[in-house]
Amino acid sequence: MGSPCDWQVTNQKVAQRGKHILETGQWSDCKFIVGQEPHQQILEGHKLFLAMASPVFEAMFYGGMAEKNDPIPIRDVQPEAFKALLEYIYTDNIDLGSFELACELCYCAKKYMLPFLVEECTKFLWSDLSPKKACRAYEFAKLFEEPVLMEKCLQIICTKTNSVLSKPSFEEIEIGTLVTVFEQEELEINSEIELFSAAERWARSECVRKGLDPEDSKSLRSVIGNALTKIRFLTLSPQEFAEGPAGSSLLNQDEAFAILMNISSSERKWPMPEGFSTNVQSRVKPLKQHPTMGDLSAIGVVASTSGASVAGGLNNMLSDGQAPNSSSKLNSRSLLFPKNSSQDNSQWPAPQHVLESFTNLTNSSLANNSSNVMGSGAAVEGGAVREGLKYYCLRSIVQQTDCLNTSVLDCSVAFNVDRNICVIGVQVPTQVRIVQNQSIAPFDPFTSAVPGSYTELLYAHLLDSDGSRLTYTHYTSRVNVDSLVEITFNRPVYIQRNKVYRVGVVFNKVGWYPMGACTQRMACDSVFFSFGVGNSSDSVRDGLIRSIIFTY
Repeated sequence: MGSPCDWQVTNQKVAQRGKHILETGQWSDCKFIVGQEPHQQILEGHKLFLAMASPVFEAMFYGGMAEKNDPIPIRDVQPEAFKALLEYIYTDNIDLGSFELACELCYCAKKYMLPFLVEECTKFLWSDLSPKKACRAYEFAKLFEEPVLMEKCLQIICTKTNSVLSKPSFEEIEIGTLVTVFEQEELEINSEIELFSAAERWARSECVRKGLDPEDSKSLRSVIGNALTKIRFLTLSPQEFAEGPAGSSLLNQDEAFAILMNISSSERKWPMPEGFSTNVQSRVKPLKQHPTMGDLSAIGVVASTSGASVAGGLNNMLSDGQAPNSSSKLNSRSLLFPKNSSQDNSQWPAPQHVLESFTNLTNSSLANNSSNVMGSGAAVEGGAVREGLKYYCLRSIVQQTDCLNTSVLDCSVAFNVDRNICVIGVQVPTQVRIVQNQSIAPFDPFTSAVPGSYTELLYAHLLDSDGSRLTYTHYTSRVNVDSLVEITFNRPVYIQRNKVYRVGVVFNKVGWYPMGACTQRMACDSVFFSFGVGNSSDSVRDGLIRSIIFTY
């Protein structure tokens, strides 16, 4: 396609000129063959433009292993998504016309390391969630490690379960997602019959997809896996079970008889089929909403060991909708929802930037209360603290010992939890006394800490069981001596239950730190933490990790 003369003059902005050369192909020096047959398309590009935007394209065109193919094959991306990627690179414009395109484009953005485009895609997915799309969005978020979006999807699944189960799209989900839904403690259902019926429909659809007979019991059981064992049959009445699941092809006669005997008899002498749930507690119906700004005035900050409540100061702040010493009003929508969200109600604990906003509201209340509540590292004996939508698993100090850092002091602790959570950060103690002019004075444990403050400098990270880094942060701030500081990771990380993770902190300031020996097992709200698990070498000076900060 030819270009008009002096097109550069008529296109005032860089984005306009970028759009022109993208659409016309002028000066293009690379080609891509995108997608799979019969929907493949050849798209043109400019190496310099692409390399400026993406380190992956930079390596592809200018690295030591530069791509030699022409056109370059890209089989795992749909043409429409790649076109949208190019439009963003050349013009900064993002046109997310559908949920499906947002998913494809987000995958593409991750592949070529464009984090700002990933963020825009996840914002769109967040705002466009519905019961019809929640399961698919959950699978997408899990595949690409987007923990906040995962939890948002689960929240919709749990609070609108009836609607989610009734959608035809539910029959297309993966078996792992089916199991995850059935494992939830809180579901908006009237009876386990609804879960069983959904499982039956899903199994028949899966048989059709795999070319199996959807009426054959063996075929149905082969595809349903262990999802059936997550259904709490013992919460049903004998009549409900007899008129429903007992006649289904998903259960054989022996299983149906054994379950019915257990339902009918309170003595439970008849053994349940192997692997089937023996839980007799009905699912809890979740709250319809998390607190709005008005409701937050009822939330206090309570340390379980001291019983001290500082809700009063928080009530006053929140009832006015105003931060301390500030004339600006806080808008409840901006506090509880991410930017550009089109939702008017929230059913999900707010993301990290919202949690930080709420923390700012409570800081002055905390500072004015006794040292038993987060004020002094030595005074906190451990327990559960809830601050708004965040939880603090404070580890009890069994024995106080102090450690001298002469250069670099590293510490770490391996841990696991008994339910899925989202880790936000950690708390660590500050120095117990100031080191003057970087000279190390002998430490006297019977002498109280010197009052004052200093500039702390540290690095913190979170690793999985294989040692891969999941998130990290660098922290530099003025801190008080003999206190706890809160370190927030660069992003929250979704933690799966019963898996081992390791949190580590590296201190870079010379001085004395109250390392201590902490308890290895702690309960916080309904989450049970085990510290020092796995290989003992995973935990080093773990007493310096005083608290795990999380939400769920």
